[in-house]
Amino acid sequence: MIEGPFAGPPGQPARLEGREAIREYSRTVMASPLRLEDYEVVELYQTQDPEVVIVEMRTKGTVTTTGRSFTATAIQILRIREGHIVLFRDYADPRVLEDVIGEPRPGS
Repeated sequence: MIEGPFAGPPGQPARLEGREAIREYSRTVMASPLRLEDYEVVELYQTQDPEVVIVEMRTKGTVTTTGRSFTATAIQILRIREGHIVLFRDYADPRVLEDVIGEPRPGS
């Protein structure tokens, strides 16, 4: 399961369940004008629950249609069980992408 509690760009679901839903979403992202180029783990936090880790990430990329670069930071919470990610929560600020793509979300 993937959750994006702060919901990203328009049309992005706040929750994806099941491998096929995640695969389909991944195909959509790969076809988008966002080229993700670098991922940096800024900080990794262990919790009292051995299945849960918290990661502070920095992602750099380019919007291929405009050539504009961007840097986005996010906090991600992962639950890992028997070597598989069973929950991935991404707390990213969708305004970063709105700024570089130039398409504000409805109601913004």
